[in-house]
Amino acid sequence: MATAIIIVVSFWFVRNSRMTNGSALITDWPVVGMLPALLPNLGRVHDFATDILNRSGGTFFFKGPVFANMDMFATADPANVNYILSKNFSNFGKGPDFKKMFDSLGEGIFVADSKSWEIQRKIAKSAMSHVRFHEFVAATTWRKIETGLIPILDKFSDNGMEIDLQEVFQRFTFDCFCILVLGHDPFSLSEDFPDLPYEKAFAVTEEAVLYRHVLPAAVWSAQKWLGIGREKKLKRASDAIDGFLSYCISLKRGDMNPIEEEMNLLMTCRRALAEDNVVRDLMLNLIFAGKDTISATLTWFFWLLATNPAEEERIRNEIAGNSSEPGNWTINDMDAMNKLVCLHGAVCETLRLFPPVPIQHKAPVKDDVLPSGHPIKANTRTLLFFYSMGRMESIWGEDCLEFKPGRWISEEGRIKVEAAYKFPAFNAGPRTCLGKDVSFLQVKMAAAAMVSRFKIEVAEGHPVRPSESIVLHMKDGLKVRVSSVVSHGR
Repeated sequence: MATAIIIVVSFWFVRNSRMTNGSALITDWPVVGMLPALLPNLGRVHDFATDILNRSGGTFFFKGPVFANMDMFATADPANVNYILSKNFSNFGKGPDFKKMFDSLGEGIFVADSKSWEIQRKIAKSAMSHVRFHEFVAATTWRKIETGLIPILDKFSDNGMEIDLQEVFQRFTFDCFCILVLGHDPFSLSEDFPDLPYEKAFAVTEEAVLYRHVLPAAVWSAQKWLGIGREKKLKRASDAIDGFLSYCISLKRGDMNPIEEEMNLLMTCRRALAEDNVVRDLMLNLIFAGKDTISATLTWFFWLLATNPAEEERIRNEIAGNSSEPGNWTINDMDAMNKLVCLHGAVCETLRLFPPVPIQHKAPVKDDVLPSGHPIKANTRTLLFFYSMGRMESIWGEDCLEFKPGRWISEEGRIKVEAAYKFPAFNAGPRTCLGKDVSFLQVKMAAAAMVSRFKIEVAEGHPVRPSESIVLHMKDGLKVRVSSVVSHGR
């Protein structure tokens, strides 16, 4: 009842306050705190946070309603990020609220802390750093590009119809990661676009988890107990994912070649972990960590190229210059991939502006003082806004909102490497993403294959905006028209 009253009062403040869309620093009202400023901005929460952090010097304390457990410490200060993720890593764990919010991910590596996290990370790192696994990734990704991605884009190029490129990429990466992690190809990327509830369930889960961050715990806990709203959708999504994972884990192998049988992560982790539920949770977390982050990166990458034709042409020329058959790029060896400097710079610039995981959640074990001088109490929900960091002049200069792949290339034509606390697209410190190299490989393979063959044009009037999710998808997908590069005079 108290929570309901707070929400009603908050909406009254929303209706009677002139402050909206982050036009001023947030007012801390009696009883309801700063919630009235947040509610009308839930549909643009990432940009709203960026507005506030820019106006407050990169660090801000959000005061929630009384008894709602919504107080949050937000920062986009590189020094604070470095301190939390690296220098004082031991004092900043997931916190008491994290497992509740991410309960759908079980006890996997993304959620785990302490010993459980160390064991899972050691096993996953050992498997993913193996040279044969990288060969497996390249072979699997190229096979899916050659048999799925290119034929579908060819079809839409021929008939001139619009296609949702984001959905294509989501299906592409879902198939790839199911093969890499589970040793099973669900063939979601096919011309008839089959309706697979478990594939869609991942996006539903990601949206529900973000809303758990910005609503009072009592609200979503009540929805969960009553089986209504987003929590009802989350339960259905979790059940669909559980069913799919159980099916894949129970499959008897025999249709895979020996390398695939040996190198998929399910087989590797089964040999190292005794408990089936831990294996299941680790597999789920690895799919979550890779599937949508890579598809989101590809989606934003092609939107940025479509809106920056000069950069697109520069990358296309580079690919042609490193291909034995211009207009029909194929992966021959890793050395050829490493020569695509402009492409790599464009991918980094995409990740700077649209990091696939826009927010990181931490909580200090004990009271601390951050490099910015801000004191922080134990168990305070601490949010690191990576999306906002890419949009701050204090970090990237006056042109921070511009898409400039050249900022990643030195005068000698080499890739510049930025510190992880300035460019945290793959996290930083001990929890740095294990799949960083795999991600770059898959994104660049798909991008090179597509840019060399197709011209992507965004459908006229199509809205482009970030989704309200823990993974930075496009809210309305990416509707495009595809045409052959040959038809454009190449």
